[in-house]
Amino acid sequence: MKKIEIIGCGYIGLPTAITFTLAGYEVCGFDINEKVVKSLNEGRIHIVEPDLQEAMDKAMATGRLSFTTSPEPADVFIIAVQTPHRDTPEGKRVSDMTFVESAARTIAPAVKEGDLVVLESTSAPYSTRRVEELIAEGSGLKPDQFMTAHCPERIIPGQMLRELRENDRIIGSARPEAAEYAKEIYAPVVTQGTIRTTDDLTAEMCKLVENTFRDINIAYANELSKVCDRLGIDVFNLINLANCHPRVNVHTPGVGVGGHCIAVDPWFIHEKFEDITPLIYNARVINDSKPEWVADRIAQDVAPGAKVAVLGLSFKPNIDDTRESPSLEFAEILQRRGYEVLAVEPFIEGPVQGFENHSLEEAIEKCDYAVVTLAHDPFKAKKELIATKPFFDCVGLMR
Repeated sequence: MKKIEIIGCGYIGLPTAITFTLAGYEVCGFDINEKVVKSLNEGRIHIVEPDLQEAMDKAMATGRLSFTTSPEPADVFIIAVQTPHRDTPEGKRVSDMTFVESAARTIAPAVKEGDLVVLESTSAPYSTRRVEELIAEGSGLKPDQFMTAHCPERIIPGQMLRELRENDRIIGSARPEAAEYAKEIYAPVVTQGTIRTTDDLTAEMCKLVENTFRDINIAYANELSKVCDRLGIDVFNLINLANCHPRVNVHTPGVGVGGHCIAVDPWFIHEKFEDITPLIYNARVINDSKPEWVADRIAQDVAPGAKVAVLGLSFKPNIDDTRESPSLEFAEILQRRGYEVLAVEPFIEGPVQGFENHSLEEAIEKCDYAVVTLAHDPFKAKKELIATKPFFDCVGLMR
């Protein structure tokens, strides 16, 4: 059985490493964070994900899973590091490929003839070819002596283990034989989904298109929420009625769009094709501006100086991940405007990005006003408690 090395042991890399191990492979997880590697080698996961610790226990029990801070020789290298966006000095928002390029340079000396390097990190077009260039430079191999492919991850927090097995996977490469080889490697993992092969540019665009579609749909829903607020009607009821049409599927509005995918991926397309993607750009602007609009809206009900409970700081319900969280941005806006923020995030222990983390009961008791920013299950169970104070519901939880 081939040896797989996973580069990056975070929200994507760790579940991927565990799943490949349970599929029968020998797996090494590589990460530069010594504290994380030590914890993982002791069998303790460092992220919140349902059933992941149990799966980790089973994987470690096989004796085929280990973690290291130095890259090791392997047959297949899977790059699963973050690809955030950044703002240029000119004010443009572009993808930040620093982590991917660093990962490629780091593993290059360990890559040998016949090895496969798979880029799973969500990336702009031509990123896989850039990885190939860096591997060739660092390994001394010619591009035709090793293989590269792109296989974008398509999983969401809270359902990672299931979706790694059940979701279809897209694998693309400039060389069809590399795509087919990668398909063979992933086949024992994707037990219920279908693996589809294509070229590298199409594979890179596929993940971006999926999340950009969702971003544009949510931007429409967020605009509808503003219109409905002026009309004095329930936007969630309106959307439910509209979605009764067999060809309509309007998404749900919220306090914005967060996470490491939907809030980031559209920029990867726009940066390459600024002149022909105004819809993508405007959808991003709409969604990025929603936290500010919500702050303006509650200013109609309660003045600065008031104690406002912000119910939910992660980027989506029932997870601990705060990356690109619009709820967190909203809390920061309130604080800058002079409100006293009582943050409540039940899926994180301790402070959250500088905010003291209160229990729901404590925050509701002390606050003058509450804003429901996420439909966390613990909030659903305590709707009656939340309703004891004036509130603004961004997500339809209190209906």
